[in-house]
Order: sequence, then structure tokens, then C-alpha cells
Amino acid sequence: MSTHDTTAAPPAATTRWARAAENRWAALPVVLAGTFMVVLDFFIVNVALPAMQSDLHASETAIEWVVAGYGLTSAIGLITFGRLGDRAGRLRIFSLGLALFTLASLACGVAPSSGALVVARLAQGLAAAMMTPQVLSIIGVVYAGEDRVKALSTYGMVMGLAAVGGQLIGGALVQADLFGLGWRSCFLINVPIGVAALVLGPKLVPESRAERAQRIDLVGTLLSSLFLVALLLPLVEGRQHGWPTWTWLSFGASAVLFGAFVASQRRRGTRGGAPLLELAMFRSRSLSAGLIAQLVLWMGQASFFLVYALYLQQGRGLNALQAGLVFTMLAAAYLGASMRAPALTMRLGRVLPAIGGVVLAAGHAAFVIGVNAVGDGGALWALIPGMVLVGAGMGLTITPIASIVMTTVSAERAGALSGVLASMQQVGNAIGVAVVGVIFFGALGGGFAHAFRVSEWALVAVGLALAALTRLLPSRRAA
Repeated sequence: MSTHDTTAAPPAATTRWARAAENRWAALPVVLAGTFMVVLDFFIVNVALPAMQSDLHASETAIEWVVAGYGLTSAIGLITFGRLGDRAGRLRIFSLGLALFTLASLACGVAPSSGALVVARLAQGLAAAMMTPQVLSIIGVVYAGEDRVKALSTYGMVMGLAAVGGQLIGGALVQADLFGLGWRSCFLINVPIGVAALVLGPKLVPESRAERAQRIDLVGTLLSSLFLVALLLPLVEGRQHGWPTWTWLSFGASAVLFGAFVASQRRRGTRGGAPLLELAMFRSRSLSAGLIAQLVLWMGQASFFLVYALYLQQGRGLNALQAGLVFTMLAAAYLGASMRAPALTMRLGRVLPAIGGVVLAAGHAAFVIGVNAVGDGGALWALIPGMVLVGAGMGLTITPIASIVMTTVSAERAGALSGVLASMQQVGNAIGVAVVGVIFFGALGGGFAHAFRVSEWALVAVGLALAALTRLLPSRRAA
């Protein structure tokens, strides 16, 4: 038990802590069930999107919102709910998030229309933001020393398995068409897992709070939320509606809201409060570059999975399972590279993510060459170089960038920075889907192969921009 991180506990809570100490590993599967669902539901929808679009007669915009909306609401709530867990109890907020996620998954699974599905996905993202920061906090409180290292390693493995297996699990569920549910089973599978975790949570996971929890910055939360909505709404909706006047007004409003957010954070910090975002961190050029690199990296992740899934299924005619199996080739390259990444990061420092950015760009260029050769048909072998390079590029950048950026701050600020990094990841996913979606669907008149090629050129630029940004990260000696 961490005495500095929990308030005085009543007898019932003390009993739970005693049980947790005796069987401390029983708590881990409960909280990691939430992590697995959160990560899985980000990736599982990719191969199910064509079936959703056909079944619900969904527009291209609705399909974008199914992916981008999840990232948007998750990004909005991550830091705020992390602090709320410190104040109100981490298990309590985790359980509330788990309950909401389970209900939202049920709502996704029975959605009668694309609008209802998008609303349920927004709720899922908000629930994910409630759960995600509590998991690491609970692990930090329940485990210490070598046990904590083992728990964090298991946490990383579960995230990796959910991400890598998402497309394959989704494809298998859609193709199996269990009970005639089709794509709906991709969401309904969460319900029994969520219910089991909700029942076991209070019995196996001890409650904890921070002794001196920071006050929640409601004004900062509101301004940041309005800024993201004002930025993403016209990006997703504008092309389909012909870029009317309101879209440009919304872009202008996003700039004003961003300025207001920065001013509110500065004012709150000078008055001794706890701002949502510590602007002092951005005085470091290397830290600012690292956060921007995190944003740029993730702009290319969700957007790529979206357009590649649409190309494979609607362009090439693969079914959901076949598309999921194709993704496993990319996943294998990612796992191979990511397993070597920690040791390489220690040796090469910022050079490694620079190499990864170039490899990503080369992979997307290889997709352009491969699609030029086969179009909407032909053998899949032409796509293998692109899949291997993109997967390897992801493995050489995702963990190294986060690791290097975390070395730029003191231990006291590590928690705040980890929340910002997670938020930048989700913001990058949402913006990437919106921007690349504009490019892909705008070029769809020339066919799926043409639209995918054009999108891939944009992702080549993302990879090169990422490689350039890594030059501003701290050197290996400084780190």
C-alpha cells in the first residue's frame, strides 16, 4: 500500500487493502479488462466500417465520425478525469467509466441509425477517458518495485494485443455473423466483459485517492473542448456540404477559442491554481517538439487504418475476415520492431524515431507503387512491402517518442506530461481522420485505388514531417 498516495481509509476500505495485499495480482485482470476494451474498440471498427455503412445507409461523414468522434471525446476528458480520480477515488471513476463504456457498447450494438451509432461512439470515447488514467494510477498504488514493473509490462502487452488483434477479431466477428448480428457483435462483445469486470472490481480492486489532489480546471476543460469541436466539425462536415460559410466561421472560432484557452491556463497558473495544461512545460523547445511529434505521429495512425480498410474491402472486394488477415502482416512487422525499440532507443536516442519516420514515409510510398501496379484487383503481394515498412515504422516511433519526451521533465511533472501525451495521441487521431478523410473521400470520384493513392501521398508527408521534428528532440546525452 502506498501511504503517500491514499487518504485515511475506513474499515471496509482497509479490509479491501488487506485482501489486495494478500492477492494483489487479482486486481490486475479487472483493470486491464477495461484497457483491453478501450484499445480494442479503437481498432476493431476498421474492418467493420463497410458493413456498418451498408447496413445503416451511413454517409461518408458518419463513417468518419465513428472513428474521429471516439478520439475526440477521449482526448477532451483524459486529463480532467485523471484529476477527478485523484479526488473522488480511482476505483470509483474507473467503475463509472466501465459502466458507461459497457452501456455505450450496447447502444452501438443495437444502434438503429448512423446518427445513433455516432452518439454512442462519442459516449464510448468519454468513458474511455474516464477509465484510462485510472488504470495506471491503480497499478502505481497497488504494486511496487519489481511487481510494478511486471504489472506495467503486462499492461503494455495487453494494449499491444488489443491493437494488433483488433482488425482480425473484428473481421472474424463480422464474417462469422453470430446470431445474425454481423458488425454489431464487434460492440456487443464488450458487454459480458464489462459486466464481469464491474462485478469483480469492488471485490478485488482497492480504492485510493491522492492526499493533495489538484482542483479540476472546469474553465480550461470547457475551452479546450469547444476548441476541438470548432476545429474538427468543419473538417469532417465541410467537404460533403460544399464548405459553406459556417465552416470557415468555425475555423476562425477555433483560433479564438485556442487563444482563450492559453490565456486561461496562464492566468490560472499565475494565481497559484492547477491549470489543465502546464504552459511552463512548453518553454522547452525539445519538449514542445516532442509533443508536436506525438501529434503528427498519431495523425497518421487512425487515418491510415481507416482508408486502408475501405480500400481493401470496398475497393478490392475482400470480406471482413480477409481484410483482418491482411492487417496481421502489418501487425507482425509492428511487433517485431517494437520489441527491439526499447534497446535501440537506449543506443540511438532521437535517431531511432527519425529512422522510424523515414521508414513510415517509405512504407506509404511503397503502397502508392503497389496500388499503381494492381489497382482495385491483382495479387496482394504488391502491397506486402508497404505493410511491412509501415508496421516497422510504427514500431520504431510509437514507444521511442513517448520514452524520449518523458525524459525532458522531472519526476514531479511526469504524471502531468503523460496525460498531455495521451491527449495529443487522441487529438492527433481525430485530426488525422478528419484531414485524410477530406482527401480520401474527395478523390473517391476516381475510384478507391486512386483515392487510396492520394491519401498515401499525404501520409508520406506526415512521415517525413515526423522525421524532421525528431531533430528537435533532446539528444541521447541530454536525455
